[in-house]
Amino acid sequence: MRPIQYFSEAYLEQCRSMRPEQIVRFLDDFRILHGERERRPKSRLISMKVPEPLLESFKTKARLSGIPYQTQIKRLMSLWLEPQARGSSRARPGP
Repeated sequence: MRPIQYFSEAYLEQCRSMRPEQIVRFLDDFRILHGERERRPKSRLISMKVPEPLLESFKTKARLSGIPYQTQIKRLMSLWLEPQARGSSRARPGP
């Protein structure tokens, strides 16, 4: 989705007095700022069955830690894929 900007009349009046190099700088900064979002890897929605007590406990622990539970799931997935985690006794391959 492309970003959309809405401007007030006061802001547009201020912009009318800008020099061409100021306008170019603004446009470049805007492109760079919003271009970084496009470079993030795409996410995919998944569905999986998790026993309710496990999920509720996980959500509670995440909330108490101040971390959104889905963020914590992604962190755990990334940690499991790290080379040092693969060799540890706690990181077992899943089904």
